[in-house]
Amino acid sequence: MKGLAPEIITAARAELEIPEDHIPNSVAVIMDGNGRWAQQRGLPRVAGHAKGALAVRKIVKESARLGLGALTLFGFSVQNWRRPADEIDALMVLYAKYLASEREMVMTCNIRMRHIGSRDGLPKSVLDEIDRTEEVSKTNTGMHMCLALNYGSRAEITRAVRNIVGKVVDGDIDIDEISDETISQALYTGGVPDPDLVVRTSGELRLSNFLLWQSSYAELYATETLWPDFDEAEFHNALRAYGSRNRRFGRIDDSDSE
Repeated sequence: MKGLAPEIITAARAELEIPEDHIPNSVAVIMDGNGRWAQQRGLPRVAGHAKGALAVRKIVKESARLGLGALTLFGFSVQNWRRPADEIDALMVLYAKYLASEREMVMTCNIRMRHIGSRDGLPKSVLDEIDRTEEVSKTNTGMHMCLALNYGSRAEITRAVRNIVGKVVDGDIDIDEISDETISQALYTGGVPDPDLVVRTSGELRLSNFLLWQSSYAELYATETLWPDFDEAEFHNALRAYGSRNRRFGRIDDSDSE
């Protein structure tokens, strides 16, 4: 049978020592600090990205072990094309290698992998590995793992609006039928649970054009830890911080009315 046994997931969630209904179903991570991690050690920036790939593996496996519904990782933004060409080339080689080497883990953990972002500009080697992993994992039934490569939320929303307008022009839908759900389903993440928690590493306090629509009601958690040093214990800290918060979604609870 694919995936982890239910008793393993139950035991893993118990380790968090927070109520079951306070564990987020969907988590998104802005993985920041690879370059600084390398520079602090006198290493080339690509060494930080390579070390960061190991952190990705840890957090993906731990998310699956905890039985999360979705994990979305921000790997490369549309703005990152402004970086030096040699760093971009090294990153793309790393992405292709990562996708190929982690395919077995994706299948063992029953993960459904999805690329979110534009395919335009990504090298064929990366696109081929994306397509292979998406194809072999599409019938898996466990956690959604969205890998945001060449991603920008404003571009994603613009693309969704254009697609919806096209359907209105073609007569497929009426303009009065457009709803929040219509827009959500037109995004790259259509069918994936919106994040309950957005984590950002390296001490930065901004969303950086990441999941702007989807994160409307997400809790935010920032840590000074650089991404290559972000491990299972740090991840648990973020989940516990989320579990300690009172999410009201605009409601007034009993304590507010006293």
